[in-house]
Amino acid sequence: MRVEYINPFVEAAFNILKEVLGTEITRGELYLKSSSQPVLGVTAIVGLTGDVEGRVLFDMSKETALAIASAMNGEEMTKLDDLAKATINELANMITAQSVTKLSDLGYKFNITPPAIFTGEKMEVSDVSIEALIVPIEMPLGKLEINVAVKEKD
Repeated sequence: MRVEYINPFVEAAFNILKEVLGTEITRGELYLKSSSQPVLGVTAIVGLTGDVEGRVLFDMSKETALAIASAMNGEEMTKLDDLAKATINELANMITAQSVTKLSDLGYKFNITPPAIFTGEKMEVSDVSIEALIVPIEMPLGKLEINVAVKEKD
């Protein structure tokens, strides 16, 4: 996996999270995953097709999702209801849009799917054909993992 595919997502996540949450953000140690991996409980997934194909997950616990949704909406949210899910979807949209713009500026052409939210315990993501790079992001509201599995189209 080439670093120029990853950096736009990391940079966009930092820019957007700092802007919409107004909080300090630090990046944890990057690591690769090549097999099934559990997700944290609330995951927004965006698919990529074209010159670059794969998917990006924005993965967090339910508590982190509620804290982010509360901060973005300016009110405390205690349930992962439709508004909270739509807020996490919008966050994924914002990060992805900025990432796509950066990748497009580098000359890559592709399409993205609208984000979809998956919630629940004991879920796993399996990518048998693509190794995933995990970018942990720590913030006072909790941990968000950006899980990027992309490659150039064969």
